[in-house]
Amino acid sequence: MDARQIVVGDQVRLFLEVTNKPSLGKVFWTALPDTFNSLEIVEKGKIDTVLAGDLVTYKQRLVITGFDSGLFKVPSFIFPVNATNGDPYTIQTDSFMLAVNTVAVDTTKAFKPIKDVIYVDWHWLDYIWYILIGIVLLILIVAVVVYLVKKKKYEVPAPEGPKETLQEKALRLLRELDAKQLWQQGKVKEYYIELTDILRSYIEDRFSTPAMELTTDELLYKAQVHRELQPYHTALSVILTTADLAKFAKAQPAPQEHTDVMQRAIEIVEKSKPIIVPPPTEPGR
Repeated sequence: MDARQIVVGDQVRLFLEVTNKPSLGKVFWTALPDTFNSLEIVEKGKIDTVLAGDLVTYKQRLVITGFDSGLFKVPSFIFPVNATNGDPYTIQTDSFMLAVNTVAVDTTKAFKPIKDVIYVDWHWLDYIWYILIGIVLLILIVAVVVYLVKKKKYEVPAPEGPKETLQEKALRLLRELDAKQLWQQGKVKEYYIELTDILRSYIEDRFSTPAMELTTDELLYKAQVHRELQPYHTALSVILTTADLAKFAKAQPAPQEHTDVMQRAIEIVEKSKPIIVPPPTEPGR
């Protein structure tokens, strides 16, 4: 502690520090009560970790106060340890005595009465600068509003670019995912989550199938019986099965499998582009 005596309502800081060698056992932090022995913990700092070679030091700062005068004991704090080789045991801090003193009062002097409320006269000129600043701010706000309204009237709407088709959007998202190089960075699960979300969203919009809500088995069955989805059943099965193994079974597909899955997804999008049939022309035209 940084002090051994305080005045009633004052605060003292207590620093807890534990050094551990992780290879020998795991330390569990002590359970800290809110109050103990007429003292209160008013603030619990975060537990900081300091690494030094094969040792780890944990530190925490507590702020303690007391509202009753007297001599109080700050107890020992117990830290359980699970030993790597051997039975569990505990370690504990020292205990401290904290004196909480009352405010010194000179009883030889007479008590002074409580002062009445004192009202201070004021004049509007006392606030002239606040009034002027308010007027200036109001003028500026009005000027900005008028400027923006006039500017909006004369703004010419920018021409909209060509709307992106479903295939263009899906292919763009797949290429952006490929450029992130997630699986190359060891983020295999994230790679397959994003890839399957892109593909499921595309299938849902292109084939009017609730692909985002279906499980892998349900979606593959749907593709088996859906007339337009049937040609892509095999490729879809490879993609979803590989993705499920990577996401839920923590499998590590080979680099070639990552590339193959991406290529199959691109082929599904490219080959499922709707064929636009031109309207029949009238005879004689």
